[in-house]
Amino acid sequence: MKIYLYYVYILTNANHTVLYTGVTNDLERRCFEHKHKKVKGFTKKYNVDKLVYYEIFDFIDLAITREKQIKGYSRVKKHSLIEGFNKEWKELYHNDKIEISG
Repeated sequence: MKIYLYYVYILTNANHTVLYTGVTNDLERRCFEHKHKKVKGFTKKYNVDKLVYYEIFDFIDLAITREKQIKGYSRVKKHSLIEGFNKEWKELYHNDKIEISG
């Protein structure tokens, strides 16, 4: 039986003017898809491909609940969340690998 981890993540664009919150069971694959514009829709349209925040969960239902919670946050609260995790808003996805923050 394969054990999965689930990730809630926030992407932004180069100027940090757009935020996107998502959930996935493979953060490296999903970031690759966003970087290479393989995902049609919001992130492709607004050039949102810079990983600046993520959380890890053992259960998909907890990850989905957290994603919905973050999506409901104000922009100020999302900024605060990101800055508590990644003060300089550095890109956390490099060369197909996720930089462990902290």
